[in-house]
Amino acid sequence: MSTAWTRICRVEDIPVLGSRRVARAQGLDVAIFRNDKEEVFALLDRCPHKGGPLSQGIVFGTHVACPMHNWTIGLCDGQASAPDEGCTPKFAVRVENGEVFLDAHQLATQATELVRPVAGPARRALSPLPLGEG
Repeated sequence: MSTAWTRICRVEDIPVLGSRRVARAQGLDVAIFRNDKEEVFALLDRCPHKGGPLSQGIVFGTHVACPMHNWTIGLCDGQASAPDEGCTPKFAVRVENGEVFLDAHQLATQATELVRPVAGPARRALSPLPLGEG
């Protein structure tokens, strides 16, 4: 079976030692990372620890540091570095003539059920109370 690829951007559209987020119709965004060797990687934009946005982390070598608790996640495999344990889904990337492509099937189906945890107390959708009644 042939893989269908979705064009995402040009390599230079991803900041060096940074990332770019790709929104999906269902599920969390995918983060595309670029290191200082012009290598490009793609992971679900969710740390396996507490769900932090990996796209906001710092890229170094072939790893990204989660901005929430500084967990180190491998860009090649999504695996947390020891002593931490956990893994975030990775996505197949192809770079051709400076263009970045992601596997279309993976974008549409992989890890679409995962959600980012919500910080703080859960709130119900209620009508606002008039001043002085809350």
